[in-house]
Amino acid sequence: MTVPTLMGQILGFVAIALGGVLIHRLTRLDITLASLLSGVVAGIGIPSLGLDIGLRADHVRELVFFVMLPLLVFEAAWHINPRLLFRWLVPASILATLGVLICAGLTGTGLYFGIGHAEGFPWIAAFLAGAILAATDPVAVIAKMRDLRAPEGLTTLFEGESLFNDATAVVLFSVLLAWAQQQPAMSSVPGYFLTVLFGGMAVGLVAGLLVSIGVLYVGRSAASIVILAFAAFGSFYLAEHEFHVSGIMAVMTTALIARSGLREQEHVFLEGVAITWDWLGLLMNTCLFALMGLVITVDMFREQWLAMLIAVLVSCLARFVAVYACTAVAGLTRRPIPLDWSLILAWGGLRGAIAIALVISLPVELPYWWTVQSMVFAVVLFSLLIQGPTSGRLIRRLDQASG
Repeated sequence: MTVPTLMGQILGFVAIALGGVLIHRLTRLDITLASLLSGVVAGIGIPSLGLDIGLRADHVRELVFFVMLPLLVFEAAWHINPRLLFRWLVPASILATLGVLICAGLTGTGLYFGIGHAEGFPWIAAFLAGAILAATDPVAVIAKMRDLRAPEGLTTLFEGESLFNDATAVVLFSVLLAWAQQQPAMSSVPGYFLTVLFGGMAVGLVAGLLVSIGVLYVGRSAASIVILAFAAFGSFYLAEHEFHVSGIMAVMTTALIARSGLREQEHVFLEGVAITWDWLGLLMNTCLFALMGLVITVDMFREQWLAMLIAVLVSCLARFVAVYACTAVAGLTRRPIPLDWSLILAWGGLRGAIAIALVISLPVELPYWWTVQSMVFAVVLFSLLIQGPTSGRLIRRLDQASG
């Protein structure tokens, strides 16, 4: 593939994503839903015009994992206030570890028995879907919380849980995918999971310290932003390729360490960095939802409607059980989760960009990939159309009750 051809494909794909921004501006639809709509329109229109944007299954995984995910995770980690995150670290960690395992396990079990076709949809397929659907992305809910001036602790808990949750779910997905491709033996899966998880954190710790030193050395300048962008990709690459551990955990830890190394008094510099990550995060989110729009088909709804319905019901129930179980466990700690927050945490745990990224990266060689993709797309659509718009009512109820 020549460089001009590659550049043309990248520009064409970004143009589709930016079409979502235009639709958002014209219709006031949520920008993720507008990007999805732009992708659907492009998916219908491009083939009819005889054009090709170069979207191929064999390189989508690399595009998603090596470009989109590192930027999305770094951006999410950078925007969290380290002081508030430390205050809610224990309950957020409980939700992102025990909660993810409960949610993935219950979702996978429910899907396996709900589908009821062991040959076409085995246990590994069900648990892969469970791991993907355990990843939450409550960006829209967090925005509503800030608009409605919800308790600062609840917003931080949502952000922290989502960040750690994404990293844990991605690691779990990667381990299960390796198992599905018969790389590790089943007996070694727990050890492999822990090695990948904590190995990624170790790489991120070292990278974060080096990045902090670099930023402090060059000062509050554009060069610091370049260092941070390099760190997002560099920490991922080192972890995945050189040490064979979790790149997502490395990126998350790098961002948290680098962000913690800056003083809150450096408002001008922090705002400049935040603006950079804001537009990068917006671009990656719109691209992912546009990508979903490009690959979603009418055949999914016609042939997989029952599986999609089962996935929506099972994933919602699993999320509620996971959140309330974690609330009970957190009640034994010094930082319990208020019971009236649990309903918002459960209902507001939307599935979005991370779930899309993971399911699109499924190898098409797996015979059940299309079924899993259909189910995940259904849950994401349910989050966009039902959970997101109704979450504001729950937040208002909480505000009225506390008032």
